[in-house]
Amino acid sequence: MAESATLKVDAKAKALKAEGRPVIGFGAGEPDFPTPDYIVEAAVEACRDPRNHRYTPAGGLPELKKAIAEKTRRDSGYEVDPAQVLVTNGGKQAIYEAFAAMLDPGDEVIVPAPYWTTYPESIQLAGGVPVEVLADETQDYKVTVEQLEAARTERTKVLLFVSPSNPTGAVYTADEIRAIGAWVEEHGLWVLTDEIYEHLVYDAADGTRTETGSLPVLCPELAEHTVVVNGVAKTYAMTGWRVGWIIGPKDIIKAAGNLQSHATSNVANVSQRAALAAIEGDLSAVDEMKRAFDRRRQTIVSMLNEIDGVLCPVPTGAFYAYPSVKGLLGKDYDGKRIDSSVDLAEYILEKAEVAVVPGEAFGSPGYLRLSYALGDDDLVEGVSRLQKLFG
Repeated sequence: MAESATLKVDAKAKALKAEGRPVIGFGAGEPDFPTPDYIVEAAVEACRDPRNHRYTPAGGLPELKKAIAEKTRRDSGYEVDPAQVLVTNGGKQAIYEAFAAMLDPGDEVIVPAPYWTTYPESIQLAGGVPVEVLADETQDYKVTVEQLEAARTERTKVLLFVSPSNPTGAVYTADEIRAIGAWVEEHGLWVLTDEIYEHLVYDAADGTRTETGSLPVLCPELAEHTVVVNGVAKTYAMTGWRVGWIIGPKDIIKAAGNLQSHATSNVANVSQRAALAAIEGDLSAVDEMKRAFDRRRQTIVSMLNEIDGVLCPVPTGAFYAYPSVKGLLGKDYDGKRIDSSVDLAEYILEKAEVAVVPGEAFGSPGYLRLSYALGDDDLVEGVSRLQKLFG
């Protein structure tokens, strides 16, 4: 298995900072805001409660599973039973366990690219075969039904569907989702849909509202063949608390729960209590973060597009910009030939002390991913360094 490229870049940036270098990191997909106070206070209280000092059900606290079901109905309109919920140690465990429950050795999973680095590794770890389908900036990083059909074989079992997308920020419209859902239904496939960025959807570049939705709501005929992955990490700035979940048919949840009972048992109870406070609360703190991300989104896209050789589409979701840097490649900089986005990312870190993730990590060479989930001042300073470096 390959190391997580995003965490590798983040670790290198932090190591250089520790040496006293003024590195600005655009690598990690992690909100720069602290976890809201009311969530932290719930965790403090949970620490004092002896009930949380003991083992609890491996699949999650019953009250948290009930709250997740209610939150899912509230936020996306998807009606599920608490028995269809499995609480996991973050989204990564949810993704792996879902694939482990769904796949037999050799089963193929269609993976739209650019993709988050963990997806192919989780599929392979579960015995599956990832089949990549690339959508570039000319199609707003969104795959078409025609592309999916061209990739389908007799071994295809699952479609991975992610909207809003990490790393591109692409958001599929409701009509696009329905079209893909009809194709899935026609061929009797399964879907794993990652909705971790569900609350981070912005207006389109022309100011029109982005009409989107949850796949099993827009395509109810797929509910019995759909697994939803979600969590508190991005919405509530709780990346370090490690609470995610799987929603799916009861047999899938039972199988994934059996695996978890041997792998990790229950998620830490204090984290579960914090997650309970988060999803039972209102979304005011989420809205505040979203407004900041939207402002930064517009700033980073505008500044990146001022660099000759860089083309950055306007993302409509998550907190990532994914510019094409093909116009910067195949050139000499300071006597050094830069032929790939890996070379370019290393050069940027060395010369500008800015950490970015190369597109090779996401299955699409020639691009960079920059997370704009960092302070406004650091964002402007970091991109200004890029402008100076390539000006």
